Amino acid sequence: MPMNDLTIGIGGAAGDGIDKSSETLAKSAARSGLYAYSFNSYQSVIRGGHIWLRLRIGQDKVYSQGDHLNALIALNQDSIERHAPEVESGGAILFNADKLKLNIPIRDHVLTVPLPIAQLLKPLGPVPPIMQNTVALGAMMFLAGLEFESIAGVLTDTFSHKSQAIIDQNVGAAKAGYEFAKESAVPLGYQWKFSHKRRPYITGNQAFSMGAVAGGCRFYSAYPMTPASGILTWMAEHAEQCGVVVKQMEDELAVANVAIGAGYAGVRSMCATSGGGFALMTEAIGLAGMMEAPVVFVEVQRGGPSTGLPTKTEQADLNQVYGASQGDFPRIIIAPRDPKDCFDSAVEAFNLAEKYQCPVILISDLQLSEHPETIEPEDLTSNVPIDRGELVTEWNEAKQGRFKRYKLTKSGISPRTLPGTADTLYVAPSDEHDEEGVLISDVFCNQALRRKVAERRMKKLDLALRDLPAPRIEGPANADVTLIGWGSTAGVIREALAQLNASGIKANQLHFKYMLPFHAAEATALLKDCKRTIGVEMNSTGQFTRLLRAETGHKVSDHILKYDGEPFEPAQIAEQVRMILSGQPRSLDVTENEAREIAYHYVRVHLNEEVRPGKISKAAANGRGEAVWQVEVVHREGGAREGQLLIGVETGSTYAWQPA
Repeated sequence: MPMNDLTIGIGGAAGDGIDKSSETLAKSAARSGLYAYSFNSYQSVIRGGHIWLRLRIGQDKVYSQGDHLNALIALNQDSIERHAPEVESGGAILFNADKLKLNIPIRDHVLTVPLPIAQLLKPLGPVPPIMQNTVALGAMMFLAGLEFESIAGVLTDTFSHKSQAIIDQNVGAAKAGYEFAKESAVPLGYQWKFSHKRRPYITGNQAFSMGAVAGGCRFYSAYPMTPASGILTWMAEHAEQCGVVVKQMEDELAVANVAIGAGYAGVRSMCATSGGGFALMTEAIGLAGMMEAPVVFVEVQRGGPSTGLPTKTEQADLNQVYGASQGDFPRIIIAPRDPKDCFDSAVEAFNLAEKYQCPVILISDLQLSEHPETIEPEDLTSNVPIDRGELVTEWNEAKQGRFKRYKLTKSGISPRTLPGTADTLYVAPSDEHDEEGVLISDVFCNQALRRKVAERRMKKLDLALRDLPAPRIEGPANADVTLIGWGSTAGVIREALAQLNASGIKANQLHFKYMLPFHAAEATALLKDCKRTIGVEMNSTGQFTRLLRAETGHKVSDHILKYDGEPFEPAQIAEQVRMILSGQPRSLDVTENEAREIAYHYVRVHLNEEVRPGKISKAAANGRGEAVWQVEVVHREGGAREGQLLIGVETGSTYAWQPA
């Protein structure tokens, strides 16, 4: 691992301030001119549980949370026991020595930094317990070779709305940790070139919000639903400053319909939700298609079905979004790849919605929407193109005849006007209708008109396709293997390719952003020259590769699928590619690490917090029809054996708890 690429893990419980601690470190690095990327694996609780966040800092741009652990800041005993063994040689483990113990074997050449928190904080007077985090951050700054001035500036800005005493207390806590590490430890050897170019550190949800505002969004509606709630939060906080009307509605049915109403009235409008809420919105999306009302929907995927995994990531809603509402009608589906792309895609979505008078759906996922990363400051600009399409601002019925809102045109795009424009009165029905908006679904039912109206609407997709950049091969030409993905997996696939190419496997990637309309001809041409293709997706059925086959006839050679709620790591993808190329079948058996996690779940549900999993070994079936993992359960304090769990290697079933 180069000494300019550092991954720090912060572990604790909900309510321990983990996210804010990571943000402080990341912004400190970003102020020095470094890049940062973090992912927080959190639980659907306000207090308790196990929260595990990884922050990666790099001299060069980093595209994922990576697959290493170079330092651990443990805020509770659970985090030491779970993650201390993962810290690689040359790394460090920091913890509150007043409360915690390093009671588990770790790798060789790992620096342990027990922090005497009470002693270090005593000169600052009475402080809240969460200040242990700030002390640890200060120590981490020294060990990582980062500039203390950066974290002092971040803390000053963070608490600028409070008193100078609070600012001094926080900076003092960080300084205490920094000086303690300087006196009692040695730096880990990271070498940085600080450009001091300050970069924004934002999430995909924040980028969607800022892009929407830059693109002219003036109405936003939502009902809170993880992981889309970050958009609502940002919009509400900046509503007055940005001139956006923000409405929290009673449910997603209302959310969708008021957004459509705003779009119909001429305001650029947007709403957002996750899969469950989107299910309630689907009939309204069809209404927008029939009325030809411009509106933007954001669907942020999480683990499903039903309530599923509210705080875990997945790419399993593509089929749902693609099939939203009944019948055929034009809509555009865009899957951004990173926060910068979220900003750009939000602007693009509003232009497409108005130009082609249809709903546009931005499909994201928890990883993309909630993880923060540094982007270039010039990527965020208010100087963006605005295209409102064929908008009629005045009409003279005497000279131009009766206004036909749904005029049958060669292009498929009809003249659009805003309510209140003189001489342009029309009906915008949910039933099928003729050029003037007169229903053809009742006594005026007309087959010929129905056919031509439907054909006109669908022409807009072919026209829109010309506006959308086609996919392209990224990486070396004439590769041995091409990894195919969509949406948020672009960055981690890119880093997996770097590992593969470095190991002698020539690999490239073909990544898709536009789900509908689809670049079928361009994709077919590219795929003809690919020797072997592997679909990489975060779902269990390969939803995108099915769409790809339907559009192009191309069947991928193999799949790499992940659906456990956690995002891909580069090494996971690279290793599975190697196995596929060598002809090794993928095993679905429970791994030793997975057996440990299953045991943790059993301990939390059925035992108590005083015990934890210990040694793990594999045993024969012994009448259970499959081999089993034998997981020793030991007492946290002394390590005394409390019993043993038997977990099926094939099924993952917990067969028995055998007390000692």
